[in-house]
Amino acid sequence: MGDLTDVKKLLGTQAVDRFVTEGMRLGLGTGSTAIWAARRLAERMTAGTLRGIHAVTTSLQTELEARSLGIPLTTLNDARLSGGLDLVIDGADEVDPERNLIKGGGGALLREKIIAYASRRLIIIVDHTKLSQRLCERFAIPVEIVVDALATVSARIAEMGGEATLRMALRKAGPVVTDLGNLLLDVSFREAFDARRMEDELKLIPGVLENGLFTKKKPELLIGNADGSMEYRAL
Repeated sequence: MGDLTDVKKLLGTQAVDRFVTEGMRLGLGTGSTAIWAARRLAERMTAGTLRGIHAVTTSLQTELEARSLGIPLTTLNDARLSGGLDLVIDGADEVDPERNLIKGGGGALLREKIIAYASRRLIIIVDHTKLSQRLCERFAIPVEIVVDALATVSARIAEMGGEATLRMALRKAGPVVTDLGNLLLDVSFREAFDARRMEDELKLIPGVLENGLFTKKKPELLIGNADGSMEYRAL
């Protein structure tokens, strides 16, 4: 097959074709793989083969893309959704053998977690490069914090054995600011850790709004390989 873009496009297309049905309450994820699911959804809706979809997006990036594609959007506060979704299709930055995830490389982890944990099914689409033997092997854990807690949260993470780096913007001076107006720390741990416990411990630090560990809802995985083959993993 071609480069990873081809793999990502195939994953997004297959995720919609295999798992999305008419009338679904559907969450659309963020990132370079998940965006292909939104594009395929728009194709199917335009063709009339998927109707009655109630879509919710996990980030401003995905919202703008969905609106440009003509996908009608709502929010979890919509009474028709009853505070829940049938299915979320999203990507991940790193996946361990227990299907624990690191997400939030695009800075949308808070909305991503709210939407993922409110869904009956979570479909994670990733290419083979995202698989690791342990989390933090190749990707840091994003931690969203309020501005006033930068020093205190960083100090507490250091006490826990982690290294916290303030995420800086690439095309403007200063740090990255999330869609919700907060800062991001990228946190690494050199030693292996209990991902489920770490998700809880990071959230208990005053000033932390959310972290990019997703351990409480086991996803179904659709993994794309360089040769174009796909592997499905679930319970």
